[in-house]
Amino acid sequence: MNAAMLFNDISVFIMKPILALISALFFTTIAFSQANISDANYRVFDSNGEPSSLEKIIEAAGQVDVVFLGEQHDDAVGHFLENEIFRKTFERYGKERKVTLSLEMFERDEQIVVNEYLQGLITEKKFLDDSRPWGNYKTDYRPLVEFAKANKLDVIAANAPRRYVNMVSRNGRSSVDQLSKDAKAWLAPLPYSEASEAYAKKFTALMGGSNEASMGIKNILDSQSLWDATMADSMAKYLKQNKKALIVQLNGSFHSESRLGTVEHLLRYRPKTKVIVVTMRYEDDFHTFDKHKDTNIGDFIILTDAKIPRSKR
Repeated sequence: MNAAMLFNDISVFIMKPILALISALFFTTIAFSQANISDANYRVFDSNGEPSSLEKIIEAAGQVDVVFLGEQHDDAVGHFLENEIFRKTFERYGKERKVTLSLEMFERDEQIVVNEYLQGLITEKKFLDDSRPWGNYKTDYRPLVEFAKANKLDVIAANAPRRYVNMVSRNGRSSVDQLSKDAKAWLAPLPYSEASEAYAKKFTALMGGSNEASMGIKNILDSQSLWDATMADSMAKYLKQNKKALIVQLNGSFHSESRLGTVEHLLRYRPKTKVIVVTMRYEDDFHTFDKHKDTNIGDFIILTDAKIPRSKR
């Protein structure tokens, strides 16, 4: 992931209005795209680059509290694999544990809308009208939400409201202190932790030389940390309330790779939490593990076929 890609990820969440919903023939689109993705379009490795498999990921999921699936948001193969992992995790462990989906793609002030939809109280149209879904919701995240709905599984709207993330990026971390008590409830406990030295170094290296850094790298990093901390706090609260739960968390890969970011914040809130990190990225040569850039960026690394057409956000 380069600086432009990360900034695009941040800007979609912080600064841009939600893209118009892609409409109509969702099931036709999904059926076509999934029919053209197979085992031939990805390779699974362990943290050191040894060949592995989805089955190994599912086996490892049974030993932890949270499975982090770090994606590139326009990776169609990655989205296909998220579906596979979530479904197989439920099939394997759903009878003995409360398998739950947690999403960066929904914000905490939308949780009530998510719950009302899962319970069948409101229509999908009203759900989408009121939940500010990402532009690629229907093609990439809807299948997981619908699977959760059909199987009566919880979905955690994990993220901080984007208006507050944007506020920090413009005015600094102290700006959230001015919010009402009700608004602060949608954020990680204040004051939220600073980014770790390792995360800040990685973030600054990626963003520091870009034109976007002129906005103020410190504020952007603090807004990213609010994002990370709030997702972590959402999961920590859920795990406290639901013993033996198994959370499958979807987020951009930068938030969790190398067990930094959201993973670090989660371990601050709940130190004994057991996690595995799966980092997915597309590569032209997805058959080859690059030990220089891929080693230890996840407990599992899935390289996907960059030739598959991208999802549209």
